Amino acid sequence: MSTSKQLLIVDDDQEIRELLNEYLTRAGFQVLTAAEGNEMRQQLSRHSPDLIILDIMMPGDDGFTLCQQIRRDSQVPIIMLTAASDEADRVIGLELGADDYIAKPFSPRELQARIKALLRRAEFRQPTKEKEPSRRLQFAEWTLDTLSHQLTHEDGSLLDLSGSDFVLLNMFLQQPGQVLDRDTISDATRGRESLPMERGIDVQISRLRQKLGDNGKSPRIIKTIRGSGYMLIAEVHELP
Repeated sequence: MSTSKQLLIVDDDQEIRELLNEYLTRAGFQVLTAAEGNEMRQQLSRHSPDLIILDIMMPGDDGFTLCQQIRRDSQVPIIMLTAASDEADRVIGLELGADDYIAKPFSPRELQARIKALLRRAEFRQPTKEKEPSRRLQFAEWTLDTLSHQLTHEDGSLLDLSGSDFVLLNMFLQQPGQVLDRDTISDATRGRESLPMERGIDVQISRLRQKLGDNGKSPRIIKTIRGSGYMLIAEVHELP
């Protein structure tokens, strides 16, 4: 992975912006900063960062609102900065399309590791020249285009996926009928194992099920295997 990736830090705390700017610049990243939503939007109108670090508690538009705005137009990886003990903020952030979170106070070294993990996953999601550009996977009433990350329903309606949702769905489609435990899912979607009592994976699965119109109590696509993890139970067909 190239270290010349561009990062956008959105945080109203000037000390944090300056600390992360200095640390991540030394690590080889190009760093942009914004203190609030208007500055963020100005930066995004001029640049296309490879990853956004987004604080939740800010004056004006908070991080949740800004995350929603970003997701309307972009699938850029987002790491949200949350309060140390506020699980609700972490869950809401993931539901709104954030890819990962880190609790304050945090070490810049840990944040850098999270950034690199997300960027590796983003590069993995990019199509390579060796891949067939028309690769499509059909399951239930859906067809996933693995190049555009777009889902097409049998009625013709289209659904765009966030980065982590695409990774999660594609992982299931590549391994139908196999149980995927929470650590495997967390490592693929966040670059780390799940933590004890962490609900983030369950939130991701629930969000994906909702988008697919799948009911967790009587599933047709993704089934919960109690005590083990989750399994894709729909048949998968490769289309030209």
